Amino acid sequence: MIKKFLICTVLMSCFLNFCFAQKAEVEDAVAHLTKLMVSPDSMALDKIVLNKLSYGHSGGKIQTKQEFIHSLLSGESDFVDINLTDQTVVVQNKTALVRHTLNAKTNDKNVPGNVKLYILLIWSKEKSGWKLLGRQAVKAL
Repeated sequence: MIKKFLICTVLMSCFLNFCFAQKAEVEDAVAHLTKLMVSPDSMALDKIVLNKLSYGHSGGKIQTKQEFIHSLLSGESDFVDINLTDQTVVVQNKTALVRHTLNAKTNDKNVPGNVKLYILLIWSKEKSGWKLLGRQAVKAL
């Protein structure tokens, strides 16, 4: 009986460690993407974003991977500072859903501004790590 209990305890511990590691990897990917949105790098963005990206803005505009990267590199979407709060991460197999509140200072087309958005990110676990597959923003109330 004790042997079964110990085996179950060890298996449960391994499972929990795996879950925490997966969540930490997703959180690291979100932090990396956030840094790239403030200081865009085309090669790094290309590596963290999947080719089938669907990037939804709070105003209804939907961008492809190429459009998203171009908007950051061109300054069309110019994030000066981004602060994420209230983040939750749910990992299900090779998919992760991340919700958070984005507070940002922007300088889109050289016009300073502030935005507060609720964000949903969809991440996919690939051989080379977590990659962004989808993003949808809505204006915070």
